[in-house]
Amino acid sequence: MPEIQMPKLSDTMTEGTLVVWKKKKGDTVSAGEVLAEIETDKATMEWESPEDGTLSEIYVEEGGKVNVGDKIAFIGGEGEEAPKKEEKGKEEKPEVEEEKEEEKAKPEKEEAKKEPEKKEEKKEEPKREPEKGEPKKEKKEKAVEAGVPPAQPTRLPPQREEARVRASPVARRIAAELGVDLSGVKGTGPDGRVTETDVRAAAKSKGAAQKVPAPSIKAGESARIQLSGMRKIIAQRLVESLGPVPHFYLNIDIDAGPLMAAREELKSAGEGAEASKITVNDFVLKAAVEAAVKVPRVNASFDGDAIVQYADVDLGIAVAIEDGLLTPVVRAAQNKSLREISEAVKDLAHRARNKRMKPEEFQGGTFTVSNLGGMGVDSFSAVINPPQGFILAVGRITKTPIIDDGDQIVAGHRMTITMSCDHRVVDGALGAAYLKELRHLLENPALLLV
Repeated sequence: MPEIQMPKLSDTMTEGTLVVWKKKKGDTVSAGEVLAEIETDKATMEWESPEDGTLSEIYVEEGGKVNVGDKIAFIGGEGEEAPKKEEKGKEEKPEVEEEKEEEKAKPEKEEAKKEPEKKEEKKEEPKREPEKGEPKKEKKEKAVEAGVPPAQPTRLPPQREEARVRASPVARRIAAELGVDLSGVKGTGPDGRVTETDVRAAAKSKGAAQKVPAPSIKAGESARIQLSGMRKIIAQRLVESLGPVPHFYLNIDIDAGPLMAAREELKSAGEGAEASKITVNDFVLKAAVEAAVKVPRVNASFDGDAIVQYADVDLGIAVAIEDGLLTPVVRAAQNKSLREISEAVKDLAHRARNKRMKPEEFQGGTFTVSNLGGMGVDSFSAVINPPQGFILAVGRITKTPIIDDGDQIVAGHRMTITMSCDHRVVDGALGAAYLKELRHLLENPALLLV
């Protein structure tokens, strides 16, 4: 049975952090059972076991960060043991052999030192002087074969000493980044092996702090919070988007009165349980999809020397989670009813917040809708998620005085929607055509029910 490797849980993931093991060494696991939580560049997700068997070995401690494809555990079948000697002890074996070889060389070196003293006592035999070199030469060759340098054999350079410290590859890399001397770190891993956790703990200690000064906190600052893998990729993606992508923005105010009336009508008609209620946001999502069907040129992305137009409307929904933002995707949303979109979005959002999403469920998408109206935001401009051609930013519905068709001032409901466009894909006229359809659908919500 193969060893378990760090999975690639997102299209941009190159490494992952083992946040927590849900099972311990020796536990029996089944395929599909949650084995661990892994932090990717986009989210912290539960990872299911790909095999049935016993968790025989755990190669990566909690908090350890490893590259995609590196081994993290071994799940063995009945009576099957992990290949500890071949794999896990691979780094330690040369060190043990070196120590044994050096021990063998010690008596020979001591004899080599004593030999000249014995020869000096026999001054009356100068003719045997050439023979002195013969045993020395022989011992020198033996020492070389044993891996002992001919010059100053009893002294090893400092680099040699550090190399002999038992430490995982990740621990060595982190130690180099943080400037931690591994020879002064006490290992808590198997056989005293230094782990990444040990290195990071040492970096926080007084000794390591002298080598790597902690980030200075300026006046008025209370703390400096290191970026998680997800926050780093968000920062990277936003720079990649707002810099190279030529953004421009279009705003419309929607008469949300008919939308509110439709929602109240569904409610008074005895709509189902709270979990299955159709919300105002569901109407907005359905309208955004239908408008893209009517104006298909916006459902596209920029690709070097061409604009790629998509057959399906794969709707991305921005979902706020503890560590940042995820955009689950409703595939082929143009084929789904208002109710089906509502149920799909609720399911995706729930699983996103509970770390139960599959990688393919938040990858891709032809455009995205971000709604902060429920958080009290009147209006805002969102940053496009490359390579998508646009993103919609939806604000809250506000009650405000308006002038009706009879030139009378009455109470009305208004909602602001901002469309951020990639000018290489969507120009002003095309964006305006899309928003015209969107407004028509939202101000006539009965069209979204057919």
